[in-house]
Amino acid sequence: MLYNFGARLVNAFLTINGSKAKVYGKENLPKEDEGYIVACTHNGYVDILNLGVSIFPRQIHFMAKKQLFEGKVLGPLISRLNAFPVDRDNPGPSVIKIPRQLIKEGKIVGIFPSGTRSSENSELKQGAITIAQLSKAKIVPAAYIGPRNIKEVFKRQKGYLIYGEPFTVESGKEGREAATEFLEAELNRLTQVLKDMQSK
Repeated sequence: MLYNFGARLVNAFLTINGSKAKVYGKENLPKEDEGYIVACTHNGYVDILNLGVSIFPRQIHFMAKKQLFEGKVLGPLISRLNAFPVDRDNPGPSVIKIPRQLIKEGKIVGIFPSGTRSSENSELKQGAITIAQLSKAKIVPAAYIGPRNIKEVFKRQKGYLIYGEPFTVESGKEGREAATEFLEAELNRLTQVLKDMQSK
């Protein structure tokens, strides 16, 4: 399968190059047969690679904006690498339906809000919380700092990845709002933990 081949290739490349992320908090990940959401900070595409490698041999199903699927080469490729499209401008039932089904099947759904404050990032965090609430799934906050692109990988920049403790979302609107605030705070806290480690 392309995902398995790609994960092994990326793992070997990042390891040889010295840019494979040092992982903390992996004991926080739910058990092997459980479906859940991982919400990780995002500032490039190398964070996605490191996240996928850290969880392998389990696979992540990535939520990605639909524009990425419009390319004749990139679209089919990322589809085979477990990405599924989301129309962020006109979100329909599939925004919830696809990830809920994946979680029900015991799979991992990856959602990647970036580290900056914006309406899009807020929507992605709220989306992760809504999916977790409706599917009664755990959500695992995660943060990454390190190389963002291939240029920085070739400079042999070190990467760091940390998983926080999983949490569930209480029912109702208040539950969603509280969980969204908690997720934002956790992503900021975990990022700071990594920065403190990096500076030592």
